[in-house]
Amino acid sequence: MQEILIKAGCYIAIIILGYVLRQRGFFGPETFGVLSKIVIKITLPCAIIASSAGKPIDATMLTISALGLGGGIVYMIAGWLMYRKADREQTAFAVLNVPGYNIGTFALPFTQGFLGPVGVLTTSLFDVGNSFICLGGSYGVARAIKEGGRVNIGRILRAPLSSIPFLTHVVLVVLNLLSLDVPGPIVSFAGIVGNANAFLAMLMIGVGFKLSGDRSQLGSIVKILTARYAIAGILAMCYYFLLPFDLEIRQALVILAFSPIGSAVPVFTAEMKSDVGLSSAINSIAIVISIVIIVTLLLVML
Repeated sequence: MQEILIKAGCYIAIIILGYVLRQRGFFGPETFGVLSKIVIKITLPCAIIASSAGKPIDATMLTISALGLGGGIVYMIAGWLMYRKADREQTAFAVLNVPGYNIGTFALPFTQGFLGPVGVLTTSLFDVGNSFICLGGSYGVARAIKEGGRVNIGRILRAPLSSIPFLTHVVLVVLNLLSLDVPGPIVSFAGIVGNANAFLAMLMIGVGFKLSGDRSQLGSIVKILTARYAIAGILAMCYYFLLPFDLEIRQALVILAFSPIGSAVPVFTAEMKSDVGLSSAINSIAIVISIVIIVTLLLVML
């Protein structure tokens, strides 16, 4: 228990460090964008390669990707149901801001640090399905609701293909199923670079943490986050008690179920010309809630 608390405390301390340094002016407005590019395009793919390369994947484990996709769809439906009687703007906002998991920059450092290679492999497979929701699926549906038009299937399918982590997941899964190995020098290089992912991801969360929503919108924040974590609790129990996977995989899935809302959601909210301040507030508060829940679950499960 002490080891878990110390490691989790270190992650939280790094987030606080990033926030304090930004408040003190050590990091400028452009820092979050720079850190985001480093994590998403360099350290995260390397962490995935180092932890997943050469790890055998049973064909049945590909259902984990379906869980990532299915969870996102459940959240989208929940967002629509909550605001189906509201105007199209509010309905579209909920469909975009309820679903999606922050995997690469939040959940992966936890599964990597506490559950090892099995946790990372599970996370990688889960994120394949999640990416379709986070990187275009929920945005495409929300945009169609707001504009009263049809869902752009092409946009939804193209968006994940521009994501380096998603392509890394797919390539590793294909190589694994074909019984092909990633060259040793590439794995060694990825291991060195990937070791920096947890630190940079947590630092990035701290640098980007902000609460800019209007206090009058507190009701929407509570409503969306209550629905989000109620559903997460149901999904987590189903993952842990009903799925026929090994214990470590089920533990990882529980962590993933309580991951906060995807970090790209405020960006898509801005692109949709919706309430970015409210979206940022929901996103930031979700990070705090997820940290508390995940640390508690780690103490119980491990």
